[in-house]
Amino acid sequence: MPLRTLYNFLLKLTWWGLHVVALFSSKIDLFVKGRKETKQLLNKSNFQNDKFIWMHVASLGEFEQGLPILEKLKVAYPKRKFILTFFSPSGYEVKKNSGVANHILYLPMDTKSNVQQFLDAFPIDLAIFVKYEIWPNFLLGLKESGIPTFLVSAIFSQGQVYFKPWGGFMRKSLKAFDHFFVQDIGSKTLLQEIGFTNTTVSGDTRFDRVAKILDQHNAMDFMDGFKSEQLCCVAGSTWPEDEEILVNYINATTHNIKFVLAPHTIKPSKIDKLKASLEVPAICYSEINDNELSSYQVLIVDTIGLLTKIYSYANIAYVGGAFATGLHNTLEPAVFGVPIIIGPDYSGFKEAEDLVALKGIQTVQNKTEFKILMDKFVTDSKYRESIGEINTSYIQNNLGATDSFMKTIKKVL
Repeated sequence: MPLRTLYNFLLKLTWWGLHVVALFSSKIDLFVKGRKETKQLLNKSNFQNDKFIWMHVASLGEFEQGLPILEKLKVAYPKRKFILTFFSPSGYEVKKNSGVANHILYLPMDTKSNVQQFLDAFPIDLAIFVKYEIWPNFLLGLKESGIPTFLVSAIFSQGQVYFKPWGGFMRKSLKAFDHFFVQDIGSKTLLQEIGFTNTTVSGDTRFDRVAKILDQHNAMDFMDGFKSEQLCCVAGSTWPEDEEILVNYINATTHNIKFVLAPHTIKPSKIDKLKASLEVPAICYSEINDNELSSYQVLIVDTIGLLTKIYSYANIAYVGGAFATGLHNTLEPAVFGVPIIIGPDYSGFKEAEDLVALKGIQTVQNKTEFKILMDKFVTDSKYRESIGEINTSYIQNNLGATDSFMKTIKKVL
């Protein structure tokens, strides 16, 4: 059986299987229902008088990478309309009402019929895939339709299927891309080894995205009241494994320092358990009202959408996930020029690997190592500031990926 035929068969089997799983999983239910809503839109579409630029991202992280490009394209081509598709509910559900594109949708399943319907509905002038979203039928459809297609902020590694003897089917899918904008020289070299020379090492567009954070209004009244003039450690996107280490330190420290804890999961039961584990005055964001925040040592952020601005108040940042499912965004605190602490598992996160090597990010294995490092940051202001400056320089030295992409696109559109 040809691999494409097998792929299409397995894709349909997976789709029907997801309908069953959706009965027991709220996330998969969103995945299935969202794609039904996309199909309804395509069935009643009448967009033939428009010209579209389409960007596809997997989830929130890739959205952050794609956004600088999307914003510049909207300025450069105001007569075009824009489609933004997500693969994951965790991205779509957060950004579906953001207004950053004319149409924000779930990507239909990668079947030949869905691809044809999507491309028939939207007259697309340009397609942009972010990082490593490779969908064979969509890419084949774009290539056959002659639509310029680009992969941006891409990163490739030796372990991926494209570089294996049996990876011919997926290597063939890469031929749909007119150009690859990759993050590093290693990705360029790997692509060259399998015959792709249409590559540019442009870096990661997320640096352009986070650099703009400094230009936005980051002041927050509740943080002004909470932090006052004290040192503040902001711990973002934490998991229980992170919180165990943080809470142990918070309960035992004699240093005069405030903590903001922003858990990855904000279910009330999880928040209640976290708050109950603290032996110092703590308050949740949802409880603020007219409370005098300066009397609390810990603020628990039990809502979403505030963390980026809260990082602007940090003197020290802790980024969660490297003890659990995967490290979260370290660039957001790095842009504010503060030292960052993470757990031990950061392999595969290029910016974290870079900053660990530079010592702007420092890792801990356990409670003891965390205490030693925190005490050093709290008591030695010169050391703390020097580590933070490493992160500022790293961000500044990696800007420009968006402009590199735009120079090429201006030759296409």
